[in-house]
Amino acid sequence: MSGEIRTVLRSNGDLRHEFQYIVNTVKPGSTVLDLGCGSGELMKALQKQKRARVQGIELSDTAVQSCVEKGLFVYHGDLNEGLADFNDNSVDYVILTSTLQVLERPDLLILEAARVGRQCVVSVPNFGYWRVRFQLMFQGVMPKTEHLPYEWYDTPNIHLTTLTDFRRFCKKYGLHIEQEIDLVIGEQSCKRIWLLPNFFADYGIFVLRRETPLTGSDKI
Repeated sequence: MSGEIRTVLRSNGDLRHEFQYIVNTVKPGSTVLDLGCGSGELMKALQKQKRARVQGIELSDTAVQSCVEKGLFVYHGDLNEGLADFNDNSVDYVILTSTLQVLERPDLLILEAARVGRQCVVSVPNFGYWRVRFQLMFQGVMPKTEHLPYEWYDTPNIHLTTLTDFRRFCKKYGLHIEQEIDLVIGEQSCKRIWLLPNFFADYGIFVLRRETPLTGSDKI
């Protein structure tokens, strides 16, 4: 399907475009831990569409309250402190949606998620997207896109990555990429990108599983 671009129109109320792709990766009846779950829209969609048993972790008091009002179970916690309270392979899926770039050590949380979940679904905004590159090259300013909408001085994003960088990280630390979904997301539609995604996609979704245990120099 090289070069194919498939468009998905919003058909699920207020569910974010990229969330439907994530929902589609989860098997029915699975247990799911959503890290940085926000106000719970993804968890609620997983609950309704996949009959998933969901729980989340969120730092914002307002977001936690919103989850509770939706009937969702959420821990109030800081993801920078890790997942020490969760056992190895204790859930089917650990999900991180646009969470990594705001963390102090995203590498540690990815490996923790791979320990706790039999599979991980990780999504990242792509700093290699062509609009980002062009803003830096031709305007000489810090780029702003739909997924990176902040000014340099007020952005919560402290660790940005490209799709290529993320693939290299997975290879280095023994994380097998079972599926990669690369997207460019507009206001009313979402297109899947097959050709040169590190250039043409502004968002990537990766389904991961631990390939080998961390040993020796591979540990962070």
